[in-house]
Amino acid sequence: MAKKQPSAVDVAAQQRAREQSEVEQAFLKGVSTLRDLIAPSSIEIHSSYFRLGTKYGRTLYVYGYPRQIYTGWLSSLINIDEVLDVSMYIYPVDSQVVLNNLRKKVTQLEASTSISNEKGKTRDPAIEAAINDAEELRDQLQLGAERFFRYGLYITLYADSLDELNFVQNKIETLFGQQLIFSKVASSQQEQGLNSSIPQMTDQLQIRRNMNTGAISTSFPFTSADLTDNSGILYGINMHNNGLVIFDRFKLENANMVVFAKSGAGKSFTVKLEALRSMMLGSEIIIIDPENEYQKLADAVGGSYIRLSLNSNTRINPFDLPRVIDSEEADDALRANLVTLHGLFRLMLGGTQMGPNGVPLGALSPSEEADLDQALIDTYARAGITSDPLTHNSPPPTISDLYDTLLHMGGSGPQLAQRLRKYTTGTFAGIFSQQSNIDINNPMVVFNIRDLEDELRPVAMYIVLSHIWNITRTIQKKRMLIVDEAWQLMKYDDSANFLFSLAKRARKYHLGLTTISQDVEDFMSSKMGRAIVANSSMQLLLKQSSSAVDVLSDVFKLTEEEKKRLANFPIGQGLFFAGQSHVHIQIQASPTEQQLITTNPGAAQQQKPPQAPPAA
Repeated sequence: MAKKQPSAVDVAAQQRAREQSEVEQAFLKGVSTLRDLIAPSSIEIHSSYFRLGTKYGRTLYVYGYPRQIYTGWLSSLINIDEVLDVSMYIYPVDSQVVLNNLRKKVTQLEASTSISNEKGKTRDPAIEAAINDAEELRDQLQLGAERFFRYGLYITLYADSLDELNFVQNKIETLFGQQLIFSKVASSQQEQGLNSSIPQMTDQLQIRRNMNTGAISTSFPFTSADLTDNSGILYGINMHNNGLVIFDRFKLENANMVVFAKSGAGKSFTVKLEALRSMMLGSEIIIIDPENEYQKLADAVGGSYIRLSLNSNTRINPFDLPRVIDSEEADDALRANLVTLHGLFRLMLGGTQMGPNGVPLGALSPSEEADLDQALIDTYARAGITSDPLTHNSPPPTISDLYDTLLHMGGSGPQLAQRLRKYTTGTFAGIFSQQSNIDINNPMVVFNIRDLEDELRPVAMYIVLSHIWNITRTIQKKRMLIVDEAWQLMKYDDSANFLFSLAKRARKYHLGLTTISQDVEDFMSSKMGRAIVANSSMQLLLKQSSSAVDVLSDVFKLTEEEKKRLANFPIGQGLFFAGQSHVHIQIQASPTEQQLITTNPGAAQQQKPPQAPPAA
């Protein structure tokens, strides 16, 4: 039986089907390649710019340099707060070729000078300078002290619109123009400019300048702001260059730090992360916690969590004296504590918060101040404590003893006793009117004051700070003291003065004070608040409210770009100041650290490790 041969039409159809299948396979294979995944959706090349997807770009090249160029001239470009690519091409040139060319060039220049002299023309300083430079370079090349290179520098800018692209170009040309460095747009060569600035090592523009070793070394590109130390803890990632911000605050002029941020910006998270990492290096951590944010961290590291409230059994006696060893410190211990007690009782007996008429609310009169001072001295004396350091080991008096002294003395003593009565037998009795029963001999101690009444909170913070200060002076070791919501202390002159005194004297006792506040206006409106910032070698500014940005900008001398970013930072990003330098930082925590220190329930749930399956 004869077999039917396929017709020409069938053969053509089969061929088309095969070709279509091959095209489809090639297309599907192409879609899955890495090059197609990372490539932009489209590219348009114009004479003075190009467009990658939705982004606009433009390539500039540098063609002119001054006679002398200084180290670090490129740092202003590297650190500019814009998106750009910088490419350098350096080609070594054989020294003998350069020497031959220099010899010819010197001969030409000297001949021009001789002709000008014969014609009686005035000397040309430019030609004389060129001869001197060429002769100097010849000597250096001949001795092997210098080498010769061809150098190309290209900058590709990126922006979201043409107007923004022109603005960025103007900024860069201004930076270069200030240093007599001249640049141009790569007109009709934008494709070659793009290819020359992406990391594929093809110099398609080929616009180069002759430079010797000394000149080319000044263009060292890795000049971005850096705050990395050889020792210390990791604070975060440097957003300028993706480097690590590793720092030891105890190596600075002082170990104090201030943290400003609006609620929810990550200030407590940052401070807890620093505390956790500092413990690993042997620092003790003491925290005043007004919002119960540090209990989880304290429990995780086996710290002491001291809850201060009218219903708790915790007692702190403000009359405690430090057990100092230094003879000069010992002689001054009683007097220093009397000054501290004066500030405390002004706070307890009405405070020094200013009223609407500029008159302090409940302030003590001069006669009351004098009577209080005498009563404090007499109260210590009745307990057997005088200016003699040998008497300082006696049990200290309490507020109840001071109440009895005031009640039985003349003048304004009885009236002061009545005003003090609520702390001895009244509403606030017990917590500060008995002998201390706490021990902070632990790597981490947290004082929780959340359950205290609002009126008692500033008093409690003052007394706790005083107690910590006494312990710090008694046993000197590396410690960090964290005062959260410090604006509550800055509302009162005496407590603000005491906090400033801590900041000023902490360095001598190996103490680093961390002051945290979300109410920037209240904190910075106080003279003592600004003084505390001035006495802090480290500052961290996270996201701020619009009203706080202007205040901080004035204090920290921020640029317009930094002001704009400060109000729009995402959570965990901010400006980190250490000494004279500052960087844009991203706070970074490991999953385990995140689980221990986060105050966001959702984040804690996400970071919770999976549970092991039940045993069979």
